[in-house]
Amino acid sequence: MSVNNTISGNIETSSSQPDKTGRTGSGSSASSSSLSAGDASAEQAHANPSTNANSANSSAGDASPEQAAASSQASTNAASASAEPTSAANQTNTVNRSAVAAQVQQAESGSSSPQSASDAPPLVWKSYQKIAFRIAFIFFILMTIPENPGWYTQWFQFDWTSLHYRDLYDIARYQPSFIRGAGFYGYGEWLVLLAVSTVGGLIWTALDKKRREYNVLYYWLTVIVRYRAAIGIIGFAFTKVLPVQMPYPSTGILNTNFGDLTAQKIYWLSISIVPWYQVFAGVVELTAGVLLFFRKTAVLGAIILFGALGDIVYVNFAYDGGVHVYSSYFVLFAAFIIAKEIPQIYNLFILERYTRPVNFNLKFMAQWLKTTRIALKAGVIFLFLFVFFYIQLNNFLYDPYKQPAAKGVPTLRGYYQVSEFKLNNQVIPYSPQDSLAWQDVTFENWTTLTFKQNRPVQLDLSNGGGSPMRDINRTFEIAGVGGGRRVFYYEADTVNHILYLQDKFRDLSALRAGDKNKKGRKGNAAQQEPGSGTAPQVSKRAQKLSNDQGTDSQSNQNAQLLSKGAQQLSNDQGADSQSNQKAQLVSNDRKQRKKSTAELETKQANFLTDAQEYAQVDPAGLTGRRLKGITAERKLESGRKRMVLHYSTIDGKDVILKGINENKDSVSVILHRVNRQYALKPSTLSAGKY
Repeated sequence: MSVNNTISGNIETSSSQPDKTGRTGSGSSASSSSLSAGDASAEQAHANPSTNANSANSSAGDASPEQAAASSQASTNAASASAEPTSAANQTNTVNRSAVAAQVQQAESGSSSPQSASDAPPLVWKSYQKIAFRIAFIFFILMTIPENPGWYTQWFQFDWTSLHYRDLYDIARYQPSFIRGAGFYGYGEWLVLLAVSTVGGLIWTALDKKRREYNVLYYWLTVIVRYRAAIGIIGFAFTKVLPVQMPYPSTGILNTNFGDLTAQKIYWLSISIVPWYQVFAGVVELTAGVLLFFRKTAVLGAIILFGALGDIVYVNFAYDGGVHVYSSYFVLFAAFIIAKEIPQIYNLFILERYTRPVNFNLKFMAQWLKTTRIALKAGVIFLFLFVFFYIQLNNFLYDPYKQPAAKGVPTLRGYYQVSEFKLNNQVIPYSPQDSLAWQDVTFENWTTLTFKQNRPVQLDLSNGGGSPMRDINRTFEIAGVGGGRRVFYYEADTVNHILYLQDKFRDLSALRAGDKNKKGRKGNAAQQEPGSGTAPQVSKRAQKLSNDQGTDSQSNQNAQLLSKGAQQLSNDQGADSQSNQKAQLVSNDRKQRKKSTAELETKQANFLTDAQEYAQVDPAGLTGRRLKGITAERKLESGRKRMVLHYSTIDGKDVILKGINENKDSVSVILHRVNRQYALKPSTLSAGKY
């Protein structure tokens, strides 16, 4: 039994289609006009035949014999035509009834309700069309319906009373992702699904040979693809309409050389510096999404979507942006929606013929089906258009997802030149070639400190996106930025004027390598570590720690322990008989130093409690997801380079930083604020409240 026959009691199909000439409107109009003119002439001749005859005879009298004979014959034909108008109309009606009867007979064996012959969808598909549809149906269902159970369970894990923008975005952003790959390898999932769909389509063909058409299934597949594309692109669009996807460049990035930025970073920054263009791009995507919700405007929405996202696909390949697969996802869906309209588009724009699209629609007859359809459609539009906009607006104002939300120390914000730099109490003169001294320093509006050194840094090749909930894990400032620019997240003790800093960049590959070699190092007492071994090395370490004015009492205790160990090692050097005692002292010293350093680093890493870190975020931006995410991500912190710096300033014009750097060296930096005048105008639409 066909699908249509199964549901025909509650659903009625309707469609419109041009005639075989492709000129439905103009052809019908022309025929109607000719018929009306003919009918009018016939009526006139029938109403006044004598007048017409007299007129013809009068004309014949003034003409030649041949002309008179022709005129007489014409009058006779006109009279004959006027005498039988009803007979011609009856013949036309008979033909129409025969066509309708044939259509009804086809409908009974097909899947649509009876239609007139001129307005019917194709009731018999060609063999290649049926095979292609079966493959396409399986492929697009696999591309649109999430196969990951986590996508469904997350609906029940959200705090619906305190939604974060990423909650709905994760629902809208679904795409197959069981294979991970860069470049063209990112399309691996598509090839796998296409292979599965081809096999499934061929099996379907073998089992369903008698089926003549799939109009109803085609209709429902189009609905699924339309709504999937609409929901996804709306989530994409709102990050541009309220520009957070490409934030305005930070002070540190503004003071990074152009040549030290990757191509991807340059492109993103070129959009971010003109936020209203970013808004325009978002409006285009949003318009396409809204149009896709409605059947009559779906093709127009698909055309806009195809053009807008097609450009983004190419941009991501050209600039190595990394979003080429996801943007191609929408181009594919748009192409599917447009495909069935290509003949009509060609007929209209190339052949310049009057054209009407072929529409196939299902009309729900039962009231409960009508109500369900309206409720579902209204619910989807309300959730993914209005609610989504509201929570994205909240994200834009209070918690932009690519930059920290916590406010930085107000008196420190700005760009600084380094007046003096000391390392272990030794002044290092300024030199562009020096690899130790800091060359400039920036304090952002949020909790970030950056400084430049003449040494390479490992590049973060991501786009700085994702869904990090902690400010330290928001990495747009370091993504694609080289040139020796170091970026540190800080937590400030504004009472004692101490900054606890952590490097935003984490070398995860080094961490994994360190874990692999951990067992090999364990128990090897003879192996030396940085800062341990000979007495001069230990003494130097003790001197560094004792000269550090920014450390706490634990650092002093650490220095005393190291000094004691150094003195003991000095007394033991040169005495072979005491080598065992020396090794024991080194081992004990290492254990005590590790313990002291671990306690210090623990304090650095956990200066703020969970509750204090919550308090840094504006209450309006502290959603349920943010609360859970901060706690979860704090537990995973490890492998970061850290610094502790004491700061002193009166008005922010001059700042003194003293403390210990990531290499446990004492540093002292004197900064002078410089009010740089940039050719680039400040943004008039910046995210966040600082």
